[in-house]
Amino acid sequence: MKFETTKPDEIEARSMEIIVAELGDRTLPEPNFSVLKRCIHTSADFDYYENLTFSDGAAEKGIAALRNGASIVTDTKMAAAGINKIRLKALGGDVHCYISDDDVVQDAKAGGCTRAVMSMRKAARMDGRIIFAIGNAPTALMELDRLIRKENIRPAMIIGVPVGFVNVVESKDLIIATCEEFDIPYIVARGRKGGSNIAATICNAMIYYR
Repeated sequence: MKFETTKPDEIEARSMEIIVAELGDRTLPEPNFSVLKRCIHTSADFDYYENLTFSDGAAEKGIAALRNGASIVTDTKMAAAGINKIRLKALGGDVHCYISDDDVVQDAKAGGCTRAVMSMRKAARMDGRIIFAIGNAPTALMELDRLIRKENIRPAMIIGVPVGFVNVVESKDLIIATCEEFDIPYIVARGRKGGSNIAATICNAMIYYR
């Protein structure tokens, strides 16, 4: 059995070559295409070409926000762990995940809602520009919709890629409509697919983009 290169940089470069070749004439303008390629690289799933939806200028606006010091809030520790914090810190931002904070846990229990909801409410009190990267909880997107409409928060961007079966498709459609109405940049994976790894990948794609 003959293997291709085992050098890390060459493996990634070769992977991208394969992805571009298999996509063929299916392409997107940059930097959207770089985001798409990294999602496919992470998942080996070419359905993201059809599923990944960008608002007008979303990736450019996300990159600009990060380069101007925006921080990232995730709905899971897994997504937070996957984001390159060193590179983000060099841009002036940080990663935050409040899902396991004691006050979030207690407030969710008292309020009869998910921790994701309470973690979004806590994040809404942060200062500075925030990119929300949601890869697990549809209720996080539903709460962001409420916060935008009722509390007048204006995220720098929303990445909506929760995975699953209950309220997933509906919450994604909801946040797209809300972001369109309030002119908030978004990247959303329509349908059931997504995940914390995809949320982190989209963040990293924008952090790494040159």
